[in-house]
Amino acid sequence: MIRFNTVLIFILFVVALIVYKVFYISVYSSNQYKAISKQNRTKTIYTSATRGVILDRNNKYIAVNDLGFSISIAPHLQNSKQDIEKLNSLFDMIKSRFADIDINKLKQVYKKNDSIYNHKFIKVINYISYEEFFKHYAIFNSNKYFEIAPANKRRYPYDKVASHIIGYTGKVSQKDIKRDKKNIYFKAIGKNGIERFYDSSLKGEIGTKKFIVNALGKEVKTISDTKPKSKNIQVTIDIELQKYISSLFNTDTNKNDEPSLSAAVVVMDIKTGEILSAGSYPEYNPNIFVNGISHKQWDDMIYNPDKPFTNKVIHGLYPPGSVIKMAHSVGFLNNPATQNHKTRCKGSITVGKRKFRCWKASGHKKVEMRKAIRESCDVFFYEASLKSGINNMAKNLSMFGFGEKTGIDMPREFVGINPNKLWKKKKYKQKWYIGETVNTSIGQGDLLATPLQIARYTASLAYGKLVTPKLNINNKTTTIDINATKQQLKLIQQGMIDVVWHKKGTANKGISTSIKIAGKTGTAQTTSIAQNVISRIREQDLEYYKRSHAWLTTYAPYDNPKYVVTMLLEHGGHGGGACGPYVSKIYEKLKQLNYIK
Repeated sequence: MIRFNTVLIFILFVVALIVYKVFYISVYSSNQYKAISKQNRTKTIYTSATRGVILDRNNKYIAVNDLGFSISIAPHLQNSKQDIEKLNSLFDMIKSRFADIDINKLKQVYKKNDSIYNHKFIKVINYISYEEFFKHYAIFNSNKYFEIAPANKRRYPYDKVASHIIGYTGKVSQKDIKRDKKNIYFKAIGKNGIERFYDSSLKGEIGTKKFIVNALGKEVKTISDTKPKSKNIQVTIDIELQKYISSLFNTDTNKNDEPSLSAAVVVMDIKTGEILSAGSYPEYNPNIFVNGISHKQWDDMIYNPDKPFTNKVIHGLYPPGSVIKMAHSVGFLNNPATQNHKTRCKGSITVGKRKFRCWKASGHKKVEMRKAIRESCDVFFYEASLKSGINNMAKNLSMFGFGEKTGIDMPREFVGINPNKLWKKKKYKQKWYIGETVNTSIGQGDLLATPLQIARYTASLAYGKLVTPKLNINNKTTTIDINATKQQLKLIQQGMIDVVWHKKGTANKGISTSIKIAGKTGTAQTTSIAQNVISRIREQDLEYYKRSHAWLTTYAPYDNPKYVVTMLLEHGGHGGGACGPYVSKIYEKLKQLNYIK
């Protein structure tokens, strides 16, 4: 009897367990299985838009998409001798019609992506141009082992011209996906320049199509269909002006058979901040990045001492030399201790045990501010800086945007260095020396700036406001007032017009144009001069990479300022002689293009 009861209890327990399980599955788990069922019968396809194009200010295309086709091959053609023969015949078919294609690379791509888990066609060729492929389209499209799909490739019609501004696109990396998971849906994204800064707009929004499929995986009903969309970007650059300026530097060697001209040029609208041209030389061709750059091409750029891959306009940090003297002049005019400063330049001053020399060994004799700017008298600024002090000077330089980003719509802009006592204490844990103040007064020492910062500050001297440079033509213009009266700016401007047109102006012999230009030259030393050197070695007699950098920053027309042209020539020596001929030609081109009447 006990045995019977035990068996009965066991049977009842099992029945109860089964009833409970059936009840749980049919009632409590119904929602879960409904969700799984829905997933099994619905499918979502994500598509990316054709990347937006980039146009210059006159609607000329400077970054476009060439249309073509991609080729994919059916998977699982490596399992038998017959399959392998079929696969090889497909590769032979490609090779016979496209002789330049490396078949071995295609085989490697296929082998890498073919597996028992992959049931999709394997893309072996990402892009073949429309013109090259279309005559073979029918043959390939009728072969069931091939899958032909539309494709596009980024192209830069002007090759090297404006490469540092436009930037380039490249294949999406794991790092890119980690930064933004949406990048997994794109074949290429912006890596530099405008392409990177406005990447979100240019690549656009992902399109999604959701639909119901049957047991065979065929689409039976569309649930939703959101089309992908992207935006075009119009920039302020005039590609014709940019192309012309590029041609001035587009040589393998300069006139002395020395390394390629390494320079930066900025042409900017004084009141709007629009960049008409911004060139960093030597340039590189962004088209080489579209399909992937070779190790040799990369090494040639990275190890080139003239740094063609560096955008010198916003990433080049240089001592500004004498082009900084107008900024200091405004500061001196606002400081009661220096606003009436005058001096008698005898060619040098002595501070402690060190002699600080003027560039003119015989001196400039009696000097007031206008003459100091015109003839770039170092002694005038040495003495005024000792009265002012570095902290006052640094505060004044901050007003002109030094030591901070200009705000241009470009990635990774450098800020430069605007040194003062606190900066040195934090960076080096050392006190500030008075000799460093003297060096800063003529744009040497720790003071560093980008060519764009110099262009922006030059515009403020002509306009009275510090404008934010911009490349997107639709961006609003933003300005900040500077602490300088019209009378103070007039004095500075008179000194700058003298630099170009007065017979003793430092740019007088370098400029050759009828346009009334105001400007300032600068010579930024790359190596220090020993105290025991009495007569300096001429710049042209120095080794090339030991020569000073040459600056010339200008604005025009003087009576109605519209545009700034700033140029830095690495190892160019004297700013007026080295940069003057180039700047003159740029202004003549601006006149030819009707920017200046």
